[in-house]
Amino acid sequence: MFQQSTLRRAIFLPEARRLTDAVSAAGEPLLFGIRLWASVCLALYVAFWLQLDHPFWAGTSAAIVCQPRLGASLRKGWFRMIGTVVGAVTIVVLTGCFPQNRVAFLGFLALWCGLCAFAATVFRNFASYAAALAGYTAAIIAADNLGPTGGPNADVFLLAVWRASEICIGIACAGIVLAGTDFGGAQRRLAESFAGLATEIAGRFFRTLTLAGPQLHDARTERRELVRRVIALDPMIDQAVGESSEVHYHSSLLQSAVYGLLRALDAWRVAATHLIRLADVTDLQSAKTILFCVPSELRSTREPTTRWLVDPIAQRRVCEGAARRLLALQVGKPSLRLLVDETAKVLAGMVWVLDALALLVNAPERRAPAHPGFRLSSPDWLPALVNAARAFLVIAVLELFWVASAWPGGAVAIEFAAIVLLLLSPNGDLAYGAAIAFTLGSVGSVVCVALIKFAVLPGLETFPALSLALGLYLIPIGFALAQSRKPATVAVFTGMTITFVPLLAPTNQMNYDTVQYYNLVLALFAGTGVGAIAFRLLPLPSQEFRARRLLAFALRDLRRLALAPLVPTSEDWEGQMYGRLAALPDQAEPLRRSRLLAALSVGNAIIQLRHMAAHLRAAAELDAALAAFAREEAQSRSRSCVNSTTASAVLTRRRKQPSRFGRAVVCW
Repeated sequence: MFQQSTLRRAIFLPEARRLTDAVSAAGEPLLFGIRLWASVCLALYVAFWLQLDHPFWAGTSAAIVCQPRLGASLRKGWFRMIGTVVGAVTIVVLTGCFPQNRVAFLGFLALWCGLCAFAATVFRNFASYAAALAGYTAAIIAADNLGPTGGPNADVFLLAVWRASEICIGIACAGIVLAGTDFGGAQRRLAESFAGLATEIAGRFFRTLTLAGPQLHDARTERRELVRRVIALDPMIDQAVGESSEVHYHSSLLQSAVYGLLRALDAWRVAATHLIRLADVTDLQSAKTILFCVPSELRSTREPTTRWLVDPIAQRRVCEGAARRLLALQVGKPSLRLLVDETAKVLAGMVWVLDALALLVNAPERRAPAHPGFRLSSPDWLPALVNAARAFLVIAVLELFWVASAWPGGAVAIEFAAIVLLLLSPNGDLAYGAAIAFTLGSVGSVVCVALIKFAVLPGLETFPALSLALGLYLIPIGFALAQSRKPATVAVFTGMTITFVPLLAPTNQMNYDTVQYYNLVLALFAGTGVGAIAFRLLPLPSQEFRARRLLAFALRDLRRLALAPLVPTSEDWEGQMYGRLAALPDQAEPLRRSRLLAALSVGNAIIQLRHMAAHLRAAAELDAALAAFAREEAQSRSRSCVNSTTASAVLTRRRKQPSRFGRAVVCW
């Protein structure tokens, strides 16, 4: 009997444990599906109660805004309101400027969509979404306002007000549901990501100081992958900003923390390159003495992130103290001074990260230091121009076809083409695959809507019954969307979510005309299909071409920095290079990111040398050295290493402690 009970426990307990884990893992996606359903139902109820003409736009907006993360939903809703207002105002202005000129009206509508595609590519995250929304909101209002052949009428102002009101109702309802059922976790996830990256970078850097020779070459791949992970923090920062007004107010600390991580990676690269080239065994042994100035908890490669999250203020004091000891350390050779300075740079980057962690975990003794913020500049206009030209040409061709054929569904086709083109253009090389997946999701939505609209809804008469019918579709789709991890799968379920409510078109007086539904479906497929084909026929330049172009721009900027009579601030230079790092295609070679990071280091060294030369009255000699550096770089771009020892030598002759300029020697 005892053996039988033991056998049952051995069989059933693992199965019960796996079942419990599966239920707990499915709880959050299922809750999101319920939130999505509740948001759409609440928006439709308010729109029905206000007796709006097209209440389904409120439900559509609620479905679009609702996201698995609270911060993403609130942030997206705020920017959606901005984009909606801008798009509505634009279409009213166009109608007022061209009340009787159909060609000019349609031409400027296509031009506006092209401008919005340009802005959606230049901006990032939810600001990019607002720019895209401003374009296809104008197309949506125009599609409802234009006649069979594309002529505007005088009711556009009221129509714009109604449509904007319906969209804002959907946004507000989704925000109420999400804020009341989700307490958010973006701050915690961002804090864990910051702490994990910081401890990993610090631990591996100090491990590098204990090694020498060929073993250090293995760390290059690790650094390049860490650069990619640091750049990927940007969407998480936007989500955390959307959850908390305090985090939004101090968002510059989060951006400074990102730069602190990049700064630490750059210092790691310089130190590792120097150690590889260092041949003196005595110097290699002396380099290890730097570790005695650093506490053991910072040197551990297995440092748990909990200590950074529980008490970031204490960790900040540890890093500051270690940095002060390193800067006060007396060394006899410039090469060791370089290692000391780069180690201090790593610790300074960790201090910036710990300030961000103190903000995210609401540390009681948190300070708000004035970190130097930096502005992101547009790294390359070419992808934005290509996306703008594509949107303008496709929408203009659809408008010409609509006017020439007098197709009743032409306005709807333009509307969905604008949605696909503007919403997916910022995805870059993934836009074509996402457009195909979005179209496939629309096919699944068409089939499900046909079943619900013509088989289920005719037998229902009350709003609760309508809500239950909507739940049969929205809850499973929300569950699948929250569990999706691959971009193609997310695009499929996004298409099924966005197109469901407009196709169903629930109103106070339901219309069950099958011919009208077929025309709507045909226009939907025409718009989404043309948008997908446009991404194939008018693609972006290749990833290799764009990566080489960004590197060429970095070389040009570096040469201008060396020859510029006016020295820019470090913040401007850092923002420019960080923008180029963020603009590199995801599939670009990791070596490209390493070279851009090296350009960032060289530029900072030049700026520091110029400031020092002004105090030491050596500006003329430094200008001559930098001019020679710029000419050499222009004549031979294929060189892999640029040595600015000449510039440091000019200054070291005028300074009693030449080792302070050791970090002017950089390798690219």
